[in-house]
Amino acid sequence: MARKDLLKSVIGQPTDTPSGAGRSTYAMRGASKSMKVSIDNLAENSKRLMEGETIVEIDPDLVDVSFVSDRLSGDDEAFDDLKASIKASGQDTPVLLRPHPDAAGRYMVVFGHRRVRVARDLGRSVRAVVKDLDDVGHVLAQGQENTARADLSFIEKAQFAKNLADLGQEREVIQQALTVDASRLSRMLSVAQTVPDVIVQAIGPAKQIGRDRWEEFKKLMADEANQGIALRIARTDGFQTLDSDMRFELMQAKVVEAGTLPKRKRARTVAPKRTWTAGEGRIKGVVGRSGRAYSISLTSTDGAAFGDYLAENLDRLYAKFREGSG
Repeated sequence: MARKDLLKSVIGQPTDTPSGAGRSTYAMRGASKSMKVSIDNLAENSKRLMEGETIVEIDPDLVDVSFVSDRLSGDDEAFDDLKASIKASGQDTPVLLRPHPDAAGRYMVVFGHRRVRVARDLGRSVRAVVKDLDDVGHVLAQGQENTARADLSFIEKAQFAKNLADLGQEREVIQQALTVDASRLSRMLSVAQTVPDVIVQAIGPAKQIGRDRWEEFKKLMADEANQGIALRIARTDGFQTLDSDMRFELMQAKVVEAGTLPKRKRARTVAPKRTWTAGEGRIKGVVGRSGRAYSISLTSTDGAAFGDYLAENLDRLYAKFREGSG
């Protein structure tokens, strides 16, 4: 595919793709190794997708999900917040849809899945821009929108990369969709291809768990016996009631405790960081110790305010600590 043709597909202008061609035909063309377009140009054209376009009202029951998944379940808090906001103030930002490549009269989500779900739950039409994209344009727009929002966790991005690879997309296309280099993509795919999907689904998005910890977990999951232990843990009572980050913490700790690693390696495998959550998810944090250093990173709704509170009260808290240890 020539550069100008790819750019046309990304910004939604007509291409020489035959009408009615299936997704497999689009994917084969889009995966061409001759495609050489800079990430900056792709990102800029992705932004132009929504500019100056007519916004229409679409029945959400006519809208199907993207042909490639980019999210794991377990993000109910964010969905509920979005639903409450749209119910109170309406849908400010339109979603991007494409005419469904295989079903006349229907649409496929390029990005904005949660807004479509909200509209369906509220019994409202979804405000949308409809663009005639092929699979390459779809993948690039979806991936770059996710990168711009920066709200996908490491494992969700890794799963997205794996899903694209399983659909036959070349690594060059996947790199451009996720705006990552070849080395980082290889590490993402290594995690997603080693940790069984059923275990990833059981853990969920694990927003506070980064690449390094998933790579440590990948080493455990390279052993089938450890996979069996992880599956048994996932089926225990109460596991799914835990926060997704805590499910990761528990599963990793239990697999290390009962797994097949030699004892001399177990201490190095258990990551020094752990997650903490309170206030029904209003405050989340990652705490860790390395030698004499100790770090706390706070996120979520109350993260900044609680951090300010801690900073303002450090002297008093330390004095109280000294009194108790004295």
